[in-house]
Amino acid sequence: MSSQSVQVNVDDGIAYVLLNRPEKMNAINYAMFSELDSAIKSIKADPTVRAVILSGAGGHFSSGLDVKSVMSAPMQALKLLFKLLPGNANLAQRVSLGWQTLPVPVIAVLEGCCYGGGMQIALGADVRIASTESKLSIMEAKWGLVPDMAGLVALRQIMPKDQAMLLSLTAKVLESHEALTLGLVTQVSKTPMVSAQQLAIQLMQTSPDAAAAIKLSINRSWTASIRSLLCRESISQIRLLLGKNSKIAATRQLKDPQKSYQDRQSGW
Repeated sequence: MSSQSVQVNVDDGIAYVLLNRPEKMNAINYAMFSELDSAIKSIKADPTVRAVILSGAGGHFSSGLDVKSVMSAPMQALKLLFKLLPGNANLAQRVSLGWQTLPVPVIAVLEGCCYGGGMQIALGADVRIASTESKLSIMEAKWGLVPDMAGLVALRQIMPKDQAMLLSLTAKVLESHEALTLGLVTQVSKTPMVSAQQLAIQLMQTSPDAAAAIKLSINRSWTASIRSLLCRESISQIRLLLGKNSKIAATRQLKDPQKSYQDRQSGW
């Protein structure tokens, strides 16, 4: 699946999602919001995808919201923010939160600028690998706005409250190693795309059903009650034991390390 603002290419089980407005440092306009939302849905429906690598074209992940483009079209701004119920995710929030709903690991490769809305999108990934030269910021306060793209869902799990508060209030621009120290990124690499590809291949050595169940369990249970955590673990384990990929995993460990997994079960 390819479009003007977002390109998706699936190769050997890895879905490469590319933010593709290099002339604008991948600033996010309405088309990119819409195309990212569609990309997430298409990947979710493809059982052959085992991992996602999300990156930006032209040496930058994203400079954030294309304010001029969005504000010049009031109807598009309304479409970004519209939701039937306050607790539902709108289009702007789905391009961050949506990555967490995928039953496969999502790795964001952060090069150059990763500001504002770009940072919110990256926070939706399971792993963020930043280049040694990248700069990151929760920048909405600089524009008189609140971070409203659901990035706080991940931010509150990876960073102490006081640090998240300071970064959001000050719109401070962080060097990659400082972001690593604070927990905003997972890893810093001189070659982040190579590191992401190596990690994706490593993650693909385990059962796709187990990966989906683990991601679901961690995301849903991280702040849930112990009772709901225990319930989810038991249900997932029964589903895995009844599936074919758990038997293939045992075969790979005991007899044939090269035996291929089947496509992921539906329903994860």
